[in-house]
Amino acid sequence: MTKFPSLKLRLALAAYSVLWVAGLPFVLAYLWKRGRKDRDYSRHLAERFGLYRQSMRGAVWVHAVSLGEVRSAMPLIHGLLAQGERVVITHFTPAGRRETMRVLGDEITAGKVAAVWVPFELSLCFAGFFRAFAPKYGLVMEIEIWPRMIMAARCWSVPLFMCNAQYPSKSVARDGAMGLLAQIKRGFAGALVKSDLQAQRFSAVGVRNIAVTGELRFDQEIPPAQIAAALAVRPDRPVVAIASAVEGEDSGYIAVIKVLQSDAKAAGKPVPLVAYVPRAPERFAEVARMLAASGLTTGCRSLHFTPDLALRTPFSGLDVLLGDSLGEMYFYLSLADRVIVGGGFTPKGAHNIIEALALKKPVLLGPKTHTIEYPFTEAEAAGVARSVPDFDALAQALIAPQDPTPDQIEAFLRAHSGATQRTLAAIPQLLTNR
Repeated sequence: MTKFPSLKLRLALAAYSVLWVAGLPFVLAYLWKRGRKDRDYSRHLAERFGLYRQSMRGAVWVHAVSLGEVRSAMPLIHGLLAQGERVVITHFTPAGRRETMRVLGDEITAGKVAAVWVPFELSLCFAGFFRAFAPKYGLVMEIEIWPRMIMAARCWSVPLFMCNAQYPSKSVARDGAMGLLAQIKRGFAGALVKSDLQAQRFSAVGVRNIAVTGELRFDQEIPPAQIAAALAVRPDRPVVAIASAVEGEDSGYIAVIKVLQSDAKAAGKPVPLVAYVPRAPERFAEVARMLAASGLTTGCRSLHFTPDLALRTPFSGLDVLLGDSLGEMYFYLSLADRVIVGGGFTPKGAHNIIEALALKKPVLLGPKTHTIEYPFTEAEAAGVARSVPDFDALAQALIAPQDPTPDQIEAFLRAHSGATQRTLAAIPQLLTNR
């Protein structure tokens, strides 16, 4: 096994640091530009340089870059708090930070949780973070490989583990056993991974100290208020939810909606309502304009519902209900008979299918499923999720559905739950073995 870090890796890390220093003005310009649409991007900027007003030495560090990672981490965070741990959570995007503050506001006030920005990828910035928090160990959620973060944790003797981790087949092919990214992964103190296949892939590139713990998202709490709100207003016609639609997919989804409308009218059936939920909040206004420009009668959640999801204005005449809110995905999914999960029609890949399955909803998505290889491979084999090659095929799959039964979905969920307890049980062993 090549010594870690190899000379090649040390040289690459030096070049990486130079690029970060040279590119820092552009990163700041990016944050300023994003901050024009979402002011939270440009707030607490000192934290991104490792300058924190608070400290919480000896906490467990959880890195959850954005909203999806926060949601997957939340059952584990609750488990750590129940064990008496304090937790510092680092984010890059405002959506993730806001969700932490929303869900864990009481714990933040009590001094049990801190929610801060992750430092920029520079040793000096991470030095400030480690001085402020001196975490006992760190858990990096999902697919987040930041070389300077990994090396800084090693320098400060903080065991850093991949958590809820997967190694997608595209990444395996790209990295190669001796590639730089494969070497960087060996800088982790270990990995808590989603499946046996993922364990084999990490082991093949030299990662040691691996535990198979499953997928934390299967343990997410379902908010009963959102379910009740959806049931109270669910219309007497079919509903299709498009969840986490990303840039580049909108024109395809609009075409699918029009095919569904034409088919329903030709067959004398009720025209479906579409609950359309963009992935990023900064796209809400843009997507609303696109839907309106296409001739679809569109209303927004913010217009038709009060903040607590009580009906304010009837939406019976709408073609599309635009989900212009955060943290309410279960509301939109509960309205639906079938769910299309976004991202799969772009090279970046599909998003989380577990929330829809947790509500016993049949799932459809595009062909790019490498980002959710687990659990999509298992869900497809169980017949509870289905990938289609293009938007024409998506329209046909909705017109002539082949839905699983609720019992099939329930059996799939039972087979894959329990990751939180397995993760909590595995952490002490991994700390011992490192």
